[in-house]
Amino acid sequence: MKSSTTQTLIFTVFLLLIPTSFAAPPKLKDSFTQCVTVFNPSVPIQNFTYTQQNPNFLTILNNYVRNLRYFNGTTRKPVAIVAAAHFTHIQATINCAKKLGLQLRIRSGGHDYDGMSYLSTVDFVVLDMFNLRAIEIDPKLDTAWVQSGATLGEIYYNVANKSNNLRGFPAGICPGLGAGGHFSGGGYGNMMRKYGLSIDNIIDAKIVDANARVLDRSSMGEDLFWALRGGGAASFCVVLAWKIKLVPVPEKVTVFNVETIGNRGVIPTDLAAKWQEIADKIDNDLFIRLTLSSSNKTVKASFMGMYLGNSEKLLEINERQIPGTRIPPGTAPTSVMLNRIPQKQIYLKRKSDYVQKPISKPGLESIFKILSENENVSMAWNPYGGRMSEIPATETAFPHRAGNMFKIQYSSNWFVPGEAAASDCLSQTERVFEAMSPYVSKNPREAFLNYRDVDIGKNLNSTYEEGKVYGVKYFKNNFERLVQVKTRVDPDNFFRYEQSIPVHVSR
Repeated sequence: MKSSTTQTLIFTVFLLLIPTSFAAPPKLKDSFTQCVTVFNPSVPIQNFTYTQQNPNFLTILNNYVRNLRYFNGTTRKPVAIVAAAHFTHIQATINCAKKLGLQLRIRSGGHDYDGMSYLSTVDFVVLDMFNLRAIEIDPKLDTAWVQSGATLGEIYYNVANKSNNLRGFPAGICPGLGAGGHFSGGGYGNMMRKYGLSIDNIIDAKIVDANARVLDRSSMGEDLFWALRGGGAASFCVVLAWKIKLVPVPEKVTVFNVETIGNRGVIPTDLAAKWQEIADKIDNDLFIRLTLSSSNKTVKASFMGMYLGNSEKLLEINERQIPGTRIPPGTAPTSVMLNRIPQKQIYLKRKSDYVQKPISKPGLESIFKILSENENVSMAWNPYGGRMSEIPATETAFPHRAGNMFKIQYSSNWFVPGEAAASDCLSQTERVFEAMSPYVSKNPREAFLNYRDVDIGKNLNSTYEEGKVYGVKYFKNNFERLVQVKTRVDPDNFFRYEQSIPVHVSR
């Protein structure tokens, strides 16, 4: 108990010591508070609005910060945080932000890797969705309405309990991800080879647009509904809730993690080459992620995955298609899915790539060498194929479909503050990223929207030309259609941030 109390005291003191040099002018904060109060939502908004004078302000802000790089004394703080508990709170926030010339940041889970859901270089308001997390499951177990603040863990847990473990939903593996941002960027996970992405299983949405109107699929129109699925909803509106299509799953699934280390007689190069041969072609019920990391100049390959079936059937597939390896099944309690706040926060950087041709063994050896020289960086190789190759690139705004063997996530984590640690880890990440350039997609070098990466471009002046730099990497040929939708539904560019879809201004 003493340790817990001490930690709480230290954290409280830390919050109180954060400089307020980037605080918003008092008049602006007062004006926003008065505005949302005058708007008079049907559910009083005062108890859900936090300005910088509120003793809970920094706690609320920090609760859903997932990258400590963006929570320090030099980070500009929002004018206010509105922890919306009713759709009228969203309407009031939009109307008052527009009236006062404030930018809006929308946060559902806070996993925006480069902090764009709670950062800005100008005065802004954070619309926090964590109170809006209702999950309503259809009695027939075919569909469910989930609000944007619901986490994936809460969705999985409720769907499994309601269906006696016979229904699921294809989405990410991190239980703390918020449905709002995760779904709108695509939403991938261990069932994507069987059922596609989250957006491939979304059949309706409720939104609040730039004019504070509440719309559904029918009233918003098919173009906007298309854009919300993979194009990043924060460029167009606030998503209040998604209607998802539940998918059948066996009562029991099998998860596993196999690790190999280069100095134990197993050659990671051979295993990685074999993984490339089968990962996107294997049984669609089986998803195997390859993670590569290095320690003490030795590369470790980890094969983590899930099989939609029992372990006996998995071992049959394993022996037939991956002879010579052994997969030990594992178990995990379902209650861990309900944890909203992580036990510890970290500093991090993420990047992404797509691989469309097998990497040769000499290429793999070069990759392992660069990893052994940059041990703060790991790579997760996520296989495509299956359902992902069957859905056209234009079906939704998410374009990375057929032709991709696997997607790469580059990860670097560090645990101490300061410029030295950050500079070292960021430099290592950039070196590995550059070394991978011969092996990944080109013209454009594609990127995954949900792995936000400001290195590939920022739209500081809200121009089409700036937006196109990162837009074609995230969306390829779908970028131009997204610009057309944006120009039609939000011509004043109210919903904007550093990597939003730009408006096409006629000359």
